[in-house]
Amino acid sequence: MKSKEVLTLLFLSCVCYTSSYKILGIFPVASPSHYFLGNELMKGLARAGHESTILTIFEEKEPPNDNYKQIIMEGLYDQQMQLFGDMTNMSQKDSQQFFKNPAMAMLDFLEIMNQITELTLSHTKTQKLLQEKPKYDVVIITQFNVEALKGIASHLGAHLVVFNNHAAGSWVNHIVGNPSLPSYAAELVLGFSGQMNFKQRLINTLFSMAQYVYTHIYQYPQHSALVHKYISKDIDFYKVIYNTSLVLLNSHISLDKSGALVPCMRDIGGFHVKPPKKLPEDLQKYLDDAKDGVIYFSMGSNVRSSTLPLETRQALMKAFSKRKEKVLWKFEDDNMPGKPANVKIQKWLPQSDLLAHPNIKLFITHGGFLSTIETVYHGVPTVAIPILGDQLKNARQSENDGYAKVIEMQELTEELLSSSIEEVISNKKYRDNVKTRSKIFHDRQVKPMDDAVYWIEYIVKHNGANHLRVNYLDMAWYQYYLLDVFLVVFSVIFIVLFLIKKTVCFILGKLCKKSDKKVSNKVKKQ
Repeated sequence: MKSKEVLTLLFLSCVCYTSSYKILGIFPVASPSHYFLGNELMKGLARAGHESTILTIFEEKEPPNDNYKQIIMEGLYDQQMQLFGDMTNMSQKDSQQFFKNPAMAMLDFLEIMNQITELTLSHTKTQKLLQEKPKYDVVIITQFNVEALKGIASHLGAHLVVFNNHAAGSWVNHIVGNPSLPSYAAELVLGFSGQMNFKQRLINTLFSMAQYVYTHIYQYPQHSALVHKYISKDIDFYKVIYNTSLVLLNSHISLDKSGALVPCMRDIGGFHVKPPKKLPEDLQKYLDDAKDGVIYFSMGSNVRSSTLPLETRQALMKAFSKRKEKVLWKFEDDNMPGKPANVKIQKWLPQSDLLAHPNIKLFITHGGFLSTIETVYHGVPTVAIPILGDQLKNARQSENDGYAKVIEMQELTEELLSSSIEEVISNKKYRDNVKTRSKIFHDRQVKPMDDAVYWIEYIVKHNGANHLRVNYLDMAWYQYYLLDVFLVVFSVIFIVLFLIKKTVCFILGKLCKKSDKKVSNKVKKQ
């Protein structure tokens, strides 16, 4: 019996060993929410038995097990903050400027990301990794305009997996040949959602074209040069990015409009959300004792609500002071001058666990996608105050789906906030709509983290899963858009019409000559 147990243990250890892969995740951007998602993915892979290493600028205080390792790029966070400026101190004017001129905002952002990419590649920890050239089966890289980092996967001989923080969009579609037209696929930063009208489609088309040209004419050559400078001159940058094995999308049909996905794209939205844990004792009591319910207010991890302009904070406090509900406010300072009696402030709050409490009546949010996911997961209606980036688009989509009201930052007043809060809390349709979305969100064959693990293992088992790659990627752009076919068709039509015209002219000319000849002969006879 003992020998059987030993053999069983040996067998299981062999199975575990042969199915365990070495995976490197590269998440270097100084955004807590972006790091959080990447880190949760890497921790999930570690729990699944894979040797999971993350190259990042943040430190994980509670690693899940011994499979999880970190390579911290010291100093890179401060360098990025100097480039981004004080993004945590966004005024109404800043927010208005971002959404008023998204093209300039995007150009500034892309230029900053080019610099961050170079800072990451030139960092001593990255260079040490490239020189030692350890064996990895998979390299996972954030799809956040850090394209040159994808060359690391080629250098290490690993399959490339891309993690996209949002749904499929222009940043990621072209690298795997996913069909997407500006007639229906709105650019994230434009804030359009639902069915676009003519003006929106025109703006979206022009923006998409400009971004495509900028990316391929200016940005990609820069990133190709970075690959040759910091990784290897033998790597073909374009071959690397267009041979992506898998794209993991932080999205789901309950969160956005349905769209086409090629076989190598997988929706795993909500993989970071876990079943609610018990709240700290003080918070649990605070929520349990709230007989009229609680309004939860947070502007996310990138914007500090404590640095909002004074007039904005005063409008918020006045609106909150008139409510019978308690208000739980994520506020980053110790004190709030003029704080209403029904408001409780706290520097950090376990957001997802809070939203699970039945006494949460409303979530006032900045509209970040992680917050949107958690809103739908727990079925809580929202009032959204978007600041920048994809937040306006997320907020508008939530509004279109019937579970949110949107207030743009430059329009925020005490009166508008008060009426929006009253509308969402008192009108049953908002909670009903978000509960419907929540049911769709939870109705899945497998958990999103399990799905991510399965597909990462799948591409290793099938040596990159080249059979998932679409034919479009091997076609010239003019072939994909059928320009050569249209050229031939229109040329044939033109030639046929030209010949018809010439033939008609020839016949008419002959008839006219005959007619003229008859008239001439008749005149002579007379």
